[in-house]
Amino acid sequence: MINKIVQSMADAMAGIQDGSVVLIGGFGAVGQPNALVDGLIEQGARDLTVAVNNAGVGRVGLARLMDLGRVRRVICSFPRSSDPVVFESLYRAGKIELELVPQGTLAERMHAAGAGIPAFFTKTAAGTLLAAGKEIREFEGETYVMEKALHGDVALVEAWQADRWGNLTYKQSGRNFNPVMAMASRLTIVQSQHMVELGDIPPENVHTPGIFVDRVLHVPYGDPSGF
Repeated sequence: MINKIVQSMADAMAGIQDGSVVLIGGFGAVGQPNALVDGLIEQGARDLTVAVNNAGVGRVGLARLMDLGRVRRVICSFPRSSDPVVFESLYRAGKIELELVPQGTLAERMHAAGAGIPAFFTKTAAGTLLAAGKEIREFEGETYVMEKALHGDVALVEAWQADRWGNLTYKQSGRNFNPVMAMASRLTIVQSQHMVELGDIPPENVHTPGIFVDRVLHVPYGDPSGF
């Protein structure tokens, strides 16, 4: 019987290695797998590369993971969101690396990884410093930059509903980066606000099929009637 539900945070985080590339869902505070980030802190993996929309807020969650010296490199679109005190201090001190990626390019790099596409060309960043060192080609008189697929060793994802097969539904803007990250990683770990029985999620509401999910941890909060 397929059952991807795990019973503890320790089970959810088991086996994450030092040096892993970790994709963390969310857009600002929406759709962030905060419990799983805290679980990663407790799990202890180090020397991480983290791909995320923004580089943490205050001194909690991702910011705390960085503050503890566990993140070597951040790949993100918005390193200076509200209260980025930890990232800024580490970056100015040369203690953390940054790869700045336009938001649409970041999403498409992970989508490409999930779709088996090794690289693609985009006009975004052409003629800017972000194109330095990348292959440049012209198509029909327009300049394009080659961007490579971004694969994760681990994805930390937040869902609204899940079943034991790992089928997922996201609520409204919580959908953001979570689906492409789930597809782009070798190990996808999900915290779900609500657990439902098989068949309770209508097929058209399965935003991420269970084939892309490895572990689901129930982290209850929110009104299940509020979808």
